[in-house]
Amino acid sequence: MNEAPRTGTSVILVSLGIALFLSVLPMPRGAEDFRPQWVAMTLIYWALALPQRVGIFWAWGTGLVLDVTSGTVLGQHALSLSLTVYLAIELHARIRSFPLPQQAVSVWILLLVERLVSLWVRGATGQPTPTLWYWMPTLVGMLLWPWLSILLRDLRQRFPVT
Repeated sequence: MNEAPRTGTSVILVSLGIALFLSVLPMPRGAEDFRPQWVAMTLIYWALALPQRVGIFWAWGTGLVLDVTSGTVLGQHALSLSLTVYLAIELHARIRSFPLPQQAVSVWILLLVERLVSLWVRGATGQPTPTLWYWMPTLVGMLLWPWLSILLRDLRQRFPVT
């Protein structure tokens, strides 16, 4: 039971804080539909890179903070992010072995799951059904995944996160 001390918690928290900031940052009217799922992608990265460390409770807590900051139903993002991170942890060995373009497709599917659960919560709470533009952030996230993955990997190596 002699574990090495874990380092880099502040790096994970700062990256999630930046993702939360990017998620609520005002955007021009036409660009709002293209806003990537920054929080989901960041949590997926950390769940793939450190599945023993960043898990469902991180996703739940971050989702609650995102619910409060974005003004959505309390628990909507918490539920969808928790399920997404659970799937990422279960599949992390497979996804990590893929090259980046193939990882991007896997992450796209995870982002679709996150949006699908959020859509289910919206329907269960009586909110109107969104247009097809609702799915656009998943495609943008898939296109951004290689760059985000490389950026966070370099950050993880520069500041030793274990």
